Amino acid sequence: MSLQANITPGEERSPWRREFFALMTIGLPMALTQLVQFSINTVDVVMVGQLGPEALAAAALGLVMFYVLFVAGMGPAVATSPMVSQALGAVDAPDAESSNGEEIREARRSVRMGLWVVGIGAPIASLIFLFVEEFALALGQPAEVAHLAEPYVLALAPGLPFALGVIILRNFLAAIERARVPLYVIVLTTLLNALLNYMLIYGNWGFPRLELVGAGIASSISHAAGFFALVIYIGWEKRARAFELFHRFFTPDWARFMEVAKLGWPISVTIGFEAMLFNAAVFLMGRIGVDEMAAYQVALNVAALAFMMPLGLSMAGCVRVGLMEGAKNRPGVRRAALMAVLCSVGAIMIIAIPVMLWPLGIAKLYLGSDESGAVIGLVASFLPIAAAFALFDATQVAAAQALRGLKDVRVPMILTGFSYWAVGFPVAAWLGLGTPLGAVGVWWGLLASLVCAATLLGTRLWLVTRDQ
Repeated sequence: MSLQANITPGEERSPWRREFFALMTIGLPMALTQLVQFSINTVDVVMVGQLGPEALAAAALGLVMFYVLFVAGMGPAVATSPMVSQALGAVDAPDAESSNGEEIREARRSVRMGLWVVGIGAPIASLIFLFVEEFALALGQPAEVAHLAEPYVLALAPGLPFALGVIILRNFLAAIERARVPLYVIVLTTLLNALLNYMLIYGNWGFPRLELVGAGIASSISHAAGFFALVIYIGWEKRARAFELFHRFFTPDWARFMEVAKLGWPISVTIGFEAMLFNAAVFLMGRIGVDEMAAYQVALNVAALAFMMPLGLSMAGCVRVGLMEGAKNRPGVRRAALMAVLCSVGAIMIIAIPVMLWPLGIAKLYLGSDESGAVIGLVASFLPIAAAFALFDATQVAAAQALRGLKDVRVPMILTGFSYWAVGFPVAAWLGLGTPLGAVGVWWGLLASLVCAATLLGTRLWLVTRDQ
């Protein structure tokens, strides 16, 4: 039986209803996995926040540096998803042969070489972390914050290839209808991270008090544990084991290696345009003040938490679009793309609406002490704006992921570059540093960028999915 048939329940339902249930079958576990995985960083922010605004600001700065390379590696990691799903979807193409052995082989090659790309590239690129303090000082960041950020990033670095490897294996499992187990694995690794934080940040149970460095070590161990847990599951589970992902794993396949890298670099740049805009805003906040910088990190964490559910659903949308494209089902491609957009928008509002209604209460969840009163007030002023752009954030990520399912990556890269750096950053810098709005103005600039990106990427998706 074909993979597409397996994930399309209820033949008696209308095509749109079938698509909804097919998306939810893989999308809900992926969305929850994304939400729980992100909570590793949320746990870090909450627990580091108890050390004071300076440590929180250093964590914000350190995460900016870390995510520069994380985003670079995201391209090859994400690129494997449409490659695998299109290969498996080809089983259902009108001219497909009965055997799907070739499709399994093609999927295996893509996953293996995706892991090779991140496994080779991430450790080499991490050498740049040795210069975090100098780079931060050159950008005008406070000296005490820059000094604390560098050892934190160096402690995070060993976990980078494992975090990227988890993304590749998760996407592979989603494409073969095994999206639930990664959720269970991530829940366990998040609990592990919280336990390690408790021991290493504060020095409990006889462990040394390492503060920020302890948080970084805990995250690295957690990412590695999650990766190897998925490796063990893939080697055990019947459907996944049939792909033999790790049999002769160290045999090179340079043609597929280059194909992953070629498809991956525009995705890296595209993701980087957005991620680095939000991270560059940290530097704008640093020029305004340490309290503003710490408050921005908290508000950004809340906004990113809301973003995780639609991100997971949109990743499932990429899989669904890839399966339909591989099957040469053009009406199905548009249906899968539009369903992913609608469900992603609905998902983000679940968190965005409470954030807009109760910003002060949410700020106090992160910073409960009276000493952080100024930071709490700033966070409460940021959150309504962050909640307002949720609609556009969900739209743009769902559209971008659907386009990736079609391997359409070059034009979206240009559109996002224009939205975030020709529109968003100049507006954020002008409002933040050149007007009385100050730190709030930076958030209005971020909103402008997302409105532009959602409009342009949504239009692109509509045009390329028209029936031909």
